[in-house]
Amino acid sequence: MNITIFYSSKQHPIFPYLLKWHNNNSNKHKISLINNISEIKNGDILFLIASSEIIKVAILKKFKKVLCVHESDLPKGRGWSPSVHLILNGEKEIPICLFEATEKVDSGDIWKKDFIKIEMHELANEINQKISKKTIELIEFAIDNFNSITTIPQSGEPSYFSKRTPEDSEIDLNKTIKEQINLLRIADQNRYPCFFNYEGNRYKISISKF
Repeated sequence: MNITIFYSSKQHPIFPYLLKWHNNNSNKHKISLINNISEIKNGDILFLIASSEIIKVAILKKFKKVLCVHESDLPKGRGWSPSVHLILNGEKEIPICLFEATEKVDSGDIWKKDFIKIEMHELANEINQKISKKTIELIEFAIDNFNSITTIPQSGEPSYFSKRTPEDSEIDLNKTIKEQINLLRIADQNRYPCFFNYEGNRYKISISKF
């Protein structure tokens, strides 16, 4: 099978998992692992994984199927950083959907829906590991069921998550640690670390287990 996996950044936590899967399966399939839209050619499946890009219809038409993985109970939670939004809301179970990419973002038919259980003590690296492993499982499910899948149209009223920015990781010095623990535990320490401003200076802050 001719497979392309598009991702937006090597800094994303899932990249090592995609690279390992690519290396372990290159003897079974023709696999292209790329993060530049201009390099997308054609093939059987295009996976859009941790992608912040809007893929044009012309590219969608180059493949038999274009599939995404999204951590929400679609059509609820369309949009940006769904797992972060859900954990900030105190959720302990994160839905994750494998679905078809269409011209309208996050609106395609669902191939498979699963769930990830999150413990309240888990930090970003632990949560991202669970999401990454489940994403690889869904990629393999799509390949194994490519010719026999029965899809399910999304139903219900959609809701949307907004795009988060680095400023959303600011810690409020007037609140307790407990009040902000979900923000501290979900923040990406490399790309979007938590911080606070004090006496004209900005300070990075993070938590880890020991």
